[in-house]
Amino acid sequence: MDLNGNITETSGSNFLIVKDEAIWTPSSKNILPGVSSNFVRELSKELGVDFIEKDFQVYDVINSERILAVETGGCPHTAIREDASINLQAVDKLSKKFPDLDLILLESGGDNLSATFSPELVDYTIFMIDVCMGEEIPRKGGPAIMRSDLLIINKIDLAEYVDVSVDQMLQDAIAKRNGKPVLLTNLKQEKGVDEVKSEIMKMGNLKA
Repeated sequence: MDLNGNITETSGSNFLIVKDEAIWTPSSKNILPGVSSNFVRELSKELGVDFIEKDFQVYDVINSERILAVETGGCPHTAIREDASINLQAVDKLSKKFPDLDLILLESGGDNLSATFSPELVDYTIFMIDVCMGEEIPRKGGPAIMRSDLLIINKIDLAEYVDVSVDQMLQDAIAKRNGKPVLLTNLKQEKGVDEVKSEIMKMGNLKA
């Protein structure tokens, strides 16, 4: 965070920011190529959002006034808050302070694979696992696996190296989800990206 209250979360020089109703990223000559930037670029075209490639300072990002931190009151690996009221209060506070908001993002912490947001708190949930976590993950079920609006099984290109059957993971996931969508992705080769993009736009009733 800088003296003006601007913050960013980034790895090296690869990052995206939202500014002046547009998405900004450093020019491609100054960042490592990757599917994340490509995905956002393509999605921004469909949504009619400007995508600007221009070098800028890392502090030139969303102001900290638009971010609220909510804690569980304990170690995030062991504490789960069942009461969503504190989160709803934060959403209400941001909505009143910035009435022009179109989207509020809620990020969870911890590494509990069976936990997820309360359905009272969010409109849609996307849960992503990868084959390196183990073939048995979908079979174990749990709220995130069973109830999320979209389940993504990523890194399917690595399955053979970790002795995992993608077909078995997909079969187990489908059996647990009662008709909810399951998508397979290999982001290194951009396989499944279009399907994920299409599903997100359909879930959010977004129009190009």
